[in-house]
Amino acid sequence: MRKIVSCEFNIDTACVELRLEDGTLLSIDCTAVENEVANSMYQRSELDYLIYNDPVAYANLILNGDPDLYLKAVTKKTPLD
Repeated sequence: MRKIVSCEFNIDTACVELRLEDGTLLSIDCTAVENEVANSMYQRSELDYLIYNDPVAYANLILNGDPDLYLKAVTKKTPLD
């Protein structure tokens, strides 16, 4: 992948916007990603955490990783006893 120059979450459009070294601007629609990938409130919460706290990791996960596998690994529903 080309080098990322800047990455930030735009709250007005609900998108993570990336600017690449060649001037390309990519926009990831976070709402569409959550609707497609997240199956529970725990998975949505994990994606929201990445969006607000580490948008570069979020962008890398969506563009280069396997979000389904990641969400299954980090979110576990455990019953309260």
